[in-house]
Amino acid sequence: MRKVDYETVNKVKSALLSFQRFQWEQGCTAQALLEFDGFSDQIVQLCKAALVRKSKDGRVGVMEKNESVDDPAAIGEALIVSAEKTGDESLKKAADKLYYYLKYRAPKTVDGIIYHFNIKNQVWVDAYYMAPPFLCKYGDIDEALKQIKGFRKYLYDENKKLLSHIWDDDLGDFARKDFWGVGNGWAVAGITRVIDMLPSDRAEDREYLISYVRDLIDGCVTCQREDGLFHDVLDDPGSFVETNVGQMVAYAIYRGVARGYIDESYLKYADKAREAAYSKVDEYGFVQGVCGAPTFDYPGVAPEGQAFFILMEAAVRDLHQGK
Repeated sequence: MRKVDYETVNKVKSALLSFQRFQWEQGCTAQALLEFDGFSDQIVQLCKAALVRKSKDGRVGVMEKNESVDDPAAIGEALIVSAEKTGDESLKKAADKLYYYLKYRAPKTVDGIIYHFNIKNQVWVDAYYMAPPFLCKYGDIDEALKQIKGFRKYLYDENKKLLSHIWDDDLGDFARKDFWGVGNGWAVAGITRVIDMLPSDRAEDREYLISYVRDLIDGCVTCQREDGLFHDVLDDPGSFVETNVGQMVAYAIYRGVARGYIDESYLKYADKAREAAYSKVDEYGFVQGVCGAPTFDYPGVAPEGQAFFILMEAAVRDLHQGK
């Protein structure tokens, strides 16, 4: 396993900060810097910038048509930490209002699972990384677990051990049944974060999440290519070859090995994905070949591709340091 190359990480970080960012991308940026660098003024700055674009209902970082329900929660952990560290009342109020929106005002299924948009009655796999970690960090562990289990109910394929992309309640069917790679990456990374946050008195819940994330990782690594990369649709070799899902799965594996709930034999999958990711960093620090912004239907670059390179490296460093 190669050591963390801090020069490369700094170049990737610089490229990340150069991007124009939507709400989930602002959240990924803050989370990556929080996990790699620890708390700093830069985390507060990212949160304060998200508050510039807050909506009246409590969402933060809102862009364009104001349609996304759970993407604004991607910055939630950084927002809570910033409020706690600084005592800044505006940050605390923003976290409180965001929680209230997700808990009581967000559009949901009949069984209380958050829709991804306020104009479509759809459950998206992306939501695993957005809402549950924030809800858990805020202290509502039961709601975080409810959402994780609900997303599983709508999206999980027991045979493939993978998650479909989009369930549409109005259709009563999948709007997109494909096992989107980055979507499954959002899931394993989001669940990994929730596992890390659970207190010791939630041992049964922890075991449930560990079992679930192991299954998802198994489903993903079954689809890994010899070069360490994955296809955009995991089980479709006709879809383009993609970089970011490997970073996301590697992040979850490194964190799981460090915590003792993922076997060290899985490091070979993470290491292959990590080497492939390093090979995709160009001279300006852009991680090439990720599911590309802004339409995410071609290989390109994207803020989340930058962020997860940094998150992956944070997990590797912490594994080496025994954290």
